This record gives sequence, structure tokens and C-alpha cells, in this order.
Amino acid sequence: MSEAIVIIPTYNEIENIEAIIEAVFAQKEAFHVLIVDDNSPDGTANKVTELQQKYTDQLFLEVRNAKTGLGTAYIHGFRWALARQYEFIFEMDADFSHNPADLVRLLKTCKDEGADVAIGSRYVKGVNVVNWPMNRVLMSYFASKYVRFITGIPIHDTTAGFICYRRKVLETIDLDNIRFVGYAFQIELKFKAWKLGFNSKEVSVIFTDRTKGKSKMNSSIFSEAVFGIIKMKIRSMFTKTKHHA
Repeated sequence: MSEAIVIIPTYNEIENIEAIIEAVFAQKEAFHVLIVDDNSPDGTANKVTELQQKYTDQLFLEVRNAKTGLGTAYIHGFRWALARQYEFIFEMDADFSHNPADLVRLLKTCKDEGADVAIGSRYVKGVNVVNWPMNRVLMSYFASKYVRFITGIPIHDTTAGFICYRRKVLETIDLDNIRFVGYAFQIELKFKAWKLGFNSKEVSVIFTDRTKGKSKMNSSIFSEAVFGIIKMKIRSMFTKTKHHA
């Protein structure tokens, strides 16, 4: 039994799925992988089922009926992982924008350096983004600056989606009460962990834009982040936060 599981949400990732699973299993730590697939029409889930013959006790698959947002996919994965006693629970994209070799560094940050949340950060040391158009780099960079300004959260890359959570963090956050479903979900989770007194640490990583498959980013996802953050901050001012023990 591994103590660490990597949750990878997928929708139409047939071009990447086999390679990303193989790359995670090639690491020197014994990670397990859970694919949460939103009923991809391109056969992503079928490919995972096929690979399960090879990785019998390491690779798991949950197929949801429809595409209902990144946040709900992760929450589905978190509940699955918490029910199975994993100690370190990861978020990671399927498209190699997150380097599987960095999983080991994130795990070490939590396991050996005492962090409750280890964030694979693009912006903790300048801007570490490869292959993104400049407008997207600026949008992402200033979105993180904006979130810091509004919320006061001491994290440079608030929208990062490459993360290791200690089990106790996800047990303490009320997953039923997460409001966001798009990329703002990443901000909300970090914000709630910080408000609860958990210790987050950023680990500098290089983010490389996908070379295969199609990006899921669109303007409605971005506006959810921009306007939702103000609401999230205001709500937090009227809710008592119980710090974890």
C-alpha cells in the first residue's frame, strides 16, 4: 500500500494518458494514481482500464457521468482517497504541464520538511512558464497578484494546480462547502487551508504548456476567479474559522 496518491482529472486526454501514467510510475517513490474521467468520448477511460491490467494495485479509475468542472472532479477524487487512508494526496494535470519528476520534491516538502500543503509554484522565483503566449502568462501572473492583494494569502502562485496535500488538510476543509468548480477552485482550497492555519510551502517548478490535446481554459473560468475571489473574501470575514488542532 502506498501512502501517496496522484489524482489526475481527465476529459479527452487519449493523447497523453498512457504516457503520463507511465511517467508517474517511473518515479523512485511508489505513487498510486487515480484517474477521474468525465466520460471522455475519445476513449480515455478505456485506455486506463487497459493499463490497469499492467498496474493492478497501483492504478485506479473513477468515471463520472458528465463534465461538471475541475473542482468537482478533484473533490470526487479527494473523497475516494480519504476513504482509502492515503496520507499524501496530489493534484496534477494529465497534459505534462506538470513534470512528474517534481512529484518527489512535493512529497519531500510535506513528508520531510513539515509542510501541510506543498505547491508546485510557477511564480515563487520569477516566472517559470514555457510555451505559453505572453497574454496568458500575464493573465495568470497578475491573477495570482490580484488574489494575494484581495485575500492577503501569502502565496505567489494561488492558481497553481500541482499540489500535495496532507490528508488532515482535506479532512479539515469542509469539502461540501466548496463554492467554485473551475480554476478558482484551486484558489479557494489554498485560501481555506491558510485560514485554517495549515502551513503551505511553495516549491519552484517549471510549467510547460501542453503539446498534445486541447486546453480547457476559457473566459468564463477566468471571470469566476476574478469576481468570485471578492465574494470569497467577504464571506470569510463573516464566518468564524476554527483552526485545526
